[in-house]
Amino acid sequence: MQRATIGTYEVTTAGGERVRSFIPNSLPPNPPLALDGSLQQALEAASLALGRLDSMATLLPDKTLFRNHCVRKEAVLSSRIEGTQSSLSDLLLFEMNEAPGVPFDDVVEVSNHVAALEHGLVRLREDFPLSNRLIREVHHVLMRRGPGSNQTPGAFRRSQNWIGGTRPGNAVFVPPPHTAVPDCMSALERFLHNAADGLPILIRAGLAHVQFETIHPFLDGNGRVGRLLITLLLCHYGALREPLLYLSLYFKQHRQTYYDLLNQIRHTGDWEAWLAFFLEGVRTTAENAVLAAERLSDMFRKDRERIEQMAGRKTGSALRLHEALKAYPILSLPAASEQTGLAFRTAASAMELLATYGIAREITGKQRGRLFVYEQYLAVLNEGE
Repeated sequence: MQRATIGTYEVTTAGGERVRSFIPNSLPPNPPLALDGSLQQALEAASLALGRLDSMATLLPDKTLFRNHCVRKEAVLSSRIEGTQSSLSDLLLFEMNEAPGVPFDDVVEVSNHVAALEHGLVRLREDFPLSNRLIREVHHVLMRRGPGSNQTPGAFRRSQNWIGGTRPGNAVFVPPPHTAVPDCMSALERFLHNAADGLPILIRAGLAHVQFETIHPFLDGNGRVGRLLITLLLCHYGALREPLLYLSLYFKQHRQTYYDLLNQIRHTGDWEAWLAFFLEGVRTTAENAVLAAERLSDMFRKDRERIEQMAGRKTGSALRLHEALKAYPILSLPAASEQTGLAFRTAASAMELLATYGIAREITGKQRGRLFVYEQYLAVLNEGE
C-alpha cells in the first residue's frame, strides 16, 4: 500500500550546501497497515517458525553452546553487511588471543557487536526498560573500540549525516537534521511500548527497525544497532527466550533488496512490501536455525558414540576434549589443556586421537603453535557466510 504522507522534508545547510533532510512521521503508519491476505499468512508462518525455534532451544542438551554461536554468527553477518571481512573463524581465533586472518579492526568490530548484544540482554534481564538510554548504552559498547571510537559512542549525533554519496548534496538519503533526532527517537521509544495499538511483536520489530534506520541517530554504527534492536525487541517481549535468530544472514543474502525496500518506504510509504520481506526472512532464518541445531545435536551424539566405542583407555580424556571443542571449535593445544584441565601431553594425545577419527583437524601445518578445528561443526556454523 502506498501512502501519500510519510514524513516531511526540512531544508538545512550541511557541508556548506543546502540539503533536504527527511523527518519521518511517527509510528504506527497512517493509514493503518493492511494486515490481511498474504501478509497475514506471512506473519503466521514467521510466528510459527520463531515459536519452533524458541521451543527447540529448551530441548537442546547443549543450548548454551548453540546460543553463544548464534550470537557470534549474527555479529559476523551484521558486520559483513557493513563491509568487514571477518569470519566466524577469525572471531573465534581473536577470542583465544590467536591472530585472525583479517585486519585487526575488522575482528574488533565483530567482537564489539557480541559485547553490545550481551550488554543489552543483561540490562533487559535486570528489568532495565528498552529505551533510548539502553540503545545509547548498546551503541557505546559497539563503538568503544576500533575505527568508530572517535564517533561519539553512546551519544546521539549533533551534526548532519547522510547515506550514500560523497557529501550531503549528492547523497542517496539524508536523515533528519540533528536537531530533530531527540524528538524522533522519543517518538520511537513511545512506539516500542505502545501495547494499545495491538500490533504483533514481529510487526513492531519490523517497523521499529526501519524507523531507526531512517532516523540514523548516530554518526556511525546505525545499521548494526538497528539490527541489534530487532533481537532486543524479540527477547524483551518474549518472542524468543534466547537470541537465536541470526536474521542478518537473510539481509546479507538479499542485501540489495534489503536496502531497496528501506529506501522505498521513505518514498512511497509501502510498509507492507517491507514487512513481507522481513517476515519471510524471519521464517526462513528460524527454520534453518532449527535444522542446524538438529544437525549439530545429531553430529555431537554420533561423534561421542564413536569416541566411546573406539578410544579405549583414552575415552575419558577424549570425551573431555570433545566437550571443549563444542564450546571452542578452534583450539590450540595449550588452550585444550586449559579448557579440559588435562595435562598438556594428555590433551595433545587426545587431540591426535580425535584427529585420527576425523573429528578434529590441524589447520596450520606447523610443528609449533598448532591449531585444531572441529571441522564439521564449524562448517555448519559457517553456512551462509
